[in-house]
Amino acid sequence: MGLTMPFPKHAKLVEVSPRDGLQNETKPISTSIKIDFINRLSETGLSVIEATSFVSPKWIPQLADGCEVLQGISKKAGVSYPVLVPNVQGFENALAAGAKAIAVFTTPSEQFSQKNMHCSVSESIQHIRDIIHLAKQQHLPVRGYLSCVLGCPYEGDMPPHKVAELADQLYKMGCDEISLGDTIGIGTPLKTKKLLDVILQYVPASQLAVHFHDTYGQALVNIYVALENGISVIDSSVAGLGGCPYAKGATGNVATEDVLYLLNGMDIETGVDLKKLISAGRFISEQMGREPRSKVNRAIGLL
Repeated sequence: MGLTMPFPKHAKLVEVSPRDGLQNETKPISTSIKIDFINRLSETGLSVIEATSFVSPKWIPQLADGCEVLQGISKKAGVSYPVLVPNVQGFENALAAGAKAIAVFTTPSEQFSQKNMHCSVSESIQHIRDIIHLAKQQHLPVRGYLSCVLGCPYEGDMPPHKVAELADQLYKMGCDEISLGDTIGIGTPLKTKKLLDVILQYVPASQLAVHFHDTYGQALVNIYVALENGISVIDSSVAGLGGCPYAKGATGNVATEDVLYLLNGMDIETGVDLKKLISAGRFISEQMGREPRSKVNRAIGLL
């Protein structure tokens, strides 16, 4: 295994709850609540809040109001509001709605690609290449998501070299940041370390982010391993919102409150206010009629 690096002094939290957190919720959430929610998140000190996606409403009806949400939020100076797009049509819709940052997605799993994106991996790469070409013309940053990097519900464990080769491809195509997603939350520290040892031979830590789901309660320890390896960008979802419809019992993304508590305890600066974050998590949880899934939110509440 490679040598670990000193822990970063600063970390960037990428808040994915308005998009990844809400996209699989079956109960409709009104556009006004989504806007209010994002505006509350904007006041916490977060610098990146993924606002919505411009995927076909046939596939993700919860985010059919992406244009209204993106145009309705109060955009705070210094905060980026990226949106997810699957293809050129989605990119053009996002651009028309005023998007200033773009996210694209693919996976090393052929079966997951067919079921989740309704195209082959090679087709998804071509979509990404086309989007990056257009985005660079508009001087927009592009983030690339890789799903199922530690395992797939259909193909099982994912070979690290296969993930690394795809990450390298996205990096060379012009993705400014590549987020490594443990979509079904099966990762463990050893698996995470083995994956990063390979990927870091292709892509520098400064261009990587991690995106762990907490299905088996392993997200925080996996994030610790990523920090040990110099990765300082962490995707998370307030109140633990989200989940993967392809993973039985999936409990969602790692909760932002829990990640922030970990980082605070390690003296890693984020600029994010924990109490305001807890308040935002309580707000959206109340709208959905349930308790926050964040352990820190439940433990601290609104003290």
